[in-house]
Amino acid sequence: MAQGEVAQATGGSFAPLREPVFRRIWTASLLSNFGQLILGVGAAWEMTRMSASPSMVALVQTALMLPLMLVTLPAGAFADMFDRRRIAMSGLAFSMACAALLTFLAWTGHSSPWMLLAFCSLIGAGVALYSPAWQASISEQVGPRLLPAAVALGTISYNVARSFGPALGGIIVLAAGAHAAFAINAICYLPLFLAFFAWQRRHVPARLPPEQFHRAMVSGMRYALHAGAIRTVLLRAFLFGLAGASASALAPLVAKDLLGGDASVYGLLLGASGVGAVLGALLVGPCRDRFGTQRTTAVLALVSGLALALVGVSRHVPLTCLALLVAGGANILTIALFNVAVQLSAPRWVTARALSLFSSALTGGIAIGALLWGLVAQSWSVDIAMYGSGLALAILPLVGWLLPLPETSEADVEPFIIAGEPEVGMALTRRSGPVIIEIDYDVDPDQARDFYAAMVEVQRTRMRNGGFNWSIARDIANPALWTERYQCPTWGDYLHMRDRFTQADKLAQQVARAFDRKAGEVRVRRRLERPFGSVRWRADSPDPRQDTIGYLGP
Repeated sequence: MAQGEVAQATGGSFAPLREPVFRRIWTASLLSNFGQLILGVGAAWEMTRMSASPSMVALVQTALMLPLMLVTLPAGAFADMFDRRRIAMSGLAFSMACAALLTFLAWTGHSSPWMLLAFCSLIGAGVALYSPAWQASISEQVGPRLLPAAVALGTISYNVARSFGPALGGIIVLAAGAHAAFAINAICYLPLFLAFFAWQRRHVPARLPPEQFHRAMVSGMRYALHAGAIRTVLLRAFLFGLAGASASALAPLVAKDLLGGDASVYGLLLGASGVGAVLGALLVGPCRDRFGTQRTTAVLALVSGLALALVGVSRHVPLTCLALLVAGGANILTIALFNVAVQLSAPRWVTARALSLFSSALTGGIAIGALLWGLVAQSWSVDIAMYGSGLALAILPLVGWLLPLPETSEADVEPFIIAGEPEVGMALTRRSGPVIIEIDYDVDPDQARDFYAAMVEVQRTRMRNGGFNWSIARDIANPALWTERYQCPTWGDYLHMRDRFTQADKLAQQVARAFDRKAGEVRVRRRLERPFGSVRWRADSPDPRQDTIGYLGP
């Protein structure tokens, strides 16, 4: 069912707000978004007062965005492993404490350009820890039919704040100074912290114990590496952020140097961009359903590129506002389409990590792009930087032609429970390993080429779900006998791998199994590899981790 149809069937785009928990958290998140944007305005304008370097001004955007690239993936792993409510509260508490300390330093006159950048990074790190936990917990606050509308409301929340927050931030800075903006930012995190604190989250026992942190990180990255759909979206998001970062990074210099304005003009420009973003967010469903993701993103890149070039040309506030309104709408619509593509391509077990990688790719591109266009503005001029950014966006449709976005279905990532249990005749622990899995196939030699092509797709499913060192071998004496072989580091990793299968994985295996002339007789061997040093040298030697399990789930 399309997003618009879901919203209509469930009472409209704002139906999730009928759920009390979601309504409280969404409303509080709107206030926290206002605070975050007011912080950005205050920090950027304060930097123009402390430093005349365009690159230092652009680095404010980098400082706010870079933590989202570096911290979001670990945050996504934590959100998939532990209580998402507690993770969200920890991130908010850290950001609130750092914002309060920055307020004190600015109020007492002890701030400096590099100190300002450092605290912007610390506040951004707390937000990065909170964000994946919030996004992944939406499905726990609303029913499945309300989930698409709830995700869209999350996007609208930020962009409603973008519509008015920057302008309000400019007024606050102009009236009371940057330290007032920092103080308001700290206060605005408090309602969201209390909303999560009051949420009585229902605990759902997991089928398996959580992965170790480093394994959860590796699992998320390996899934993205071996899932072509997600890998393409991540690369496209990074390039889009890199090319279009000038719109937000150089907005203070556009207001000050090209338009001759003050902080209120800067806030007005960001407000115009936010209004465009709200309008763009409302068009996500119609554009995706009518034109498709690939065609829409190509057109939007051209529109955004032309709008940024117009910003470089314009010396009039209304015309620049109009151009940024168009650019803001095109940008948020593109980002939302990328976000939808990730969510439809990622199974539930790795959703938070996939969204974290998406955020990392996008914000990493913005952070690096902000620095790049800041250096261009410093070496040449602000308008030249805007022209270059617009040209880079106009080139992106060529990248899209080479790397088209996937057209995926949510049904493909629905979980598939493997029937039956592995036969275990020895005492195993979760850390027992490595585990070798071998599967035999009996294939008509005349169908060898087609079978091999089907097994290449099976390889992708094994690798992205946690398998290592995959291979397919053909018996020399009996060409009809093929053996698939792969490895899992531990028995616990193998059990987690079995728990990650999706309907798309099932289909890939069914296609390969159709070539097997003994399909009704699945021949699987599971072996515990014992390299030197992995066995206790005496039977009575103590084992420091007594977590013996003969079998841990299906």
